[in-house]
Parts: sequence; C-alpha cells; structure tokens
Amino acid sequence: MQRRHFLHTMSAAGLGLSAWPAARAATSANGGARVLRFGQSASLTGGQAAYGADVRNGIAAAFAAASAAEASHGLRFELQTLDDGGVRSRCLKNVMALAEGEVVGLVGLTSGAGAEACMPVVEDARIAMLGTASGNMGIRSAQARGAFHVRAGYDIEYRRMVGYIKDFGAQRVGVVTLADTSNANLEAMNQALKLLEIEPRVALTIDRNATSFEPAANELLAGRLDCVLFTANAAPVAAIIDHMSRARFPGLFYASSFAGQDLIDTLTARKQSCVMSMVVPRPTAMAVSIVSQCKRDLALLGNGARMGITTLEGYIAGRTAVEAALAAHKAGGATRARLRDALAGLRSDLGGYRVDFGASNQGSRYVDLIAVDRFGRLVG
Repeated sequence: MQRRHFLHTMSAAGLGLSAWPAARAATSANGGARVLRFGQSASLTGGQAAYGADVRNGIAAAFAAASAAEASHGLRFELQTLDDGGVRSRCLKNVMALAEGEVVGLVGLTSGAGAEACMPVVEDARIAMLGTASGNMGIRSAQARGAFHVRAGYDIEYRRMVGYIKDFGAQRVGVVTLADTSNANLEAMNQALKLLEIEPRVALTIDRNATSFEPAANELLAGRLDCVLFTANAAPVAAIIDHMSRARFPGLFYASSFAGQDLIDTLTARKQSCVMSMVVPRPTAMAVSIVSQCKRDLALLGNGARMGITTLEGYIAGRTAVEAALAAHKAGGATRARLRDALAGLRSDLGGYRVDFGASNQGSRYVDLIAVDRFGRLVG
C-alpha cells in the first residue's frame, strides 16, 4: 500500500509517469485483442541516449515481427518505454510505475545501476526483469531471482580482457569505472586482475555526467600506463581516449561492452581505436541467422533504426521475451508468474546465439574480444 500511495503521489506531482488506459487493459483481460505488454526504463535522453534508443529499437523490431507472426492468433506484443535519462533514481521510479501497471514483465533496462536499485521492487511485484543491457554484477547474485540475463556478466568480460592484456605483457594497468555503479563490478575486475597477479597502478571512478573528463585523462597519463581498462558508457570513454590519444599515449585502450555501438561510431569518426569486448555476435556477420534476422526486422520498423551491437543486444532480449511470453500464454495465460516460470526453464537457440536458463538465470556466457581499428573495422 505504501508503494502504491507513493506512485499516486508521483503521478500527481507531474513526473511524466504514463499509465495505460483502463479500457485497453480491460479489453485484453476480457479476451478481445490479446496484448502481451512489456515495460522498459531506458536512457532516451542524456549522455546515454543513443545507447537507450538502440536497445529500444532492437526490442521493438523483435516485437513487431512477433506481432505480425501471431496476428492470426489475435496476439500482439507491445513495449511501454519510460525515459530515465541514465539516472538511477529515475529508473527506480519508472520501474515502480510499470510494476503498478499492466505489464507482464520488464525487458531491456539500460542502466545497470538502476536495475540493481530496482531489485526489491522486482521481487516484491514478483515480476521478471529480463535482458538488462548491462553486465552489472549487482544483479547477478543468488538473491536476484527475478533477474534473467541474456548476455554475459562483467566477470566473464573482465577475465577475457585481462587475459588479452597478459598476452601482450602489459603490467602497468589503469582501471576506470563509474562512481554510481555497483561495488561488485570493481570487485570482479580486481579479481580478474589478481588471478594474473596484476595490481592496478591507477584506479579511478568517474561521474558519467561530468562536464569534463580531462582531469581523469591527465591522471591516467601521469601513471605512464601500458593500458587502460574502461567500464563506462561511451561518452566518458570516448572523451578520455581522445584526450590521451592527442597526448600521444603509447598504450592500449580496452572497453567493456557497456560502451556499445556509440563508442565504435565515435572512435571511427575520429580515426581512433581500442580493444572492446562484445557479448553478442558481430553485427556484420550476416551468415549468423540472428544477425540477419535482426537487420531484416529493423528495416521493417521504418524508423531508420541502425544496426549495431547494442541494437542486436536489444533484439536478443526482445526475441527471448517473445518466446517466454508465448510459452506462458500456451500454459494458460501470460501472467507474471507464468512468465517467470517460462523463463526459468527456457532453452533456446535464436539462430547462432543460445539462451539457456536451465541451470541458472545467467542465460549466456558469450564474449568476443575484438579490436576496433581507426577505420571502424572489427578486427580479431
């Protein structure tokens, strides 16, 4: 009751939290147009706007294709997206509002820190939180039963990145993480480094919304490092790389998957490079079925949505949501409880990319390490 009262108070205060019309919800409940509706909180404004739009477009493409395929059965998939601007507290408010609404599940949150803050709400509402577009370790504990992941966590990414660093003989390592993210992420990075007996020479936390990242870049330059490892969104990573590259930094840059397609596009425009971990197949690998399907379904949206690694991650989350919702529907109706049950046993090959929740809520451990050269080519 306290949570419901809080949401009513927020709505009355004009915070832009939309609610679905009662008539539409009733139509669905009474067996008319059967709508399988999912909720999303995404960064559609601010420094992560491109990232949020890409994830949303990927999910929307999967839902549009599923709606067309299920039209003869009277089923339609809908996505209700609320903008959080990449701010943790706004993500929490959005998820509280969605949990009070008519959504059967949550899909494609784009803030790992926000998703972590939402876990008490997710468990209280007994709603599935599927396909958060982040490797955040704070939502991968045994206690986070309502979170289902279609991509690898940062722990797996870090081990691959650190192994690559060791192969190149780098010892003087700098680490850059976000100040508002989970301590579990930094612990996972330190553990990966410790396994190879590497101690970070410089470890920085940064504000993702800072107006300048030059102080951080200068501190990294002063460390005379062999390489820098980033776990941050694209804007600060690109800004630091640009400053250090202009200062003729001789080492290598490594970025986690969180930087997304936006970092690739930015570095390509500047003719700069880095090594990057990817948790989905390469978006240029058209021989992989899930990649070609994503490109086809994005084109059908007709909104000019771009193909890239972040869009593909959203598409995989959307496809997984579709499969679980259809399984729940066939089991007697797509309720929140049936959706969670369907996800808990889901094992699916989406076309060159497997999602398997048979053993745990970690559905994939896929990681590919690539180099983005100054021409934007994915090498390695």
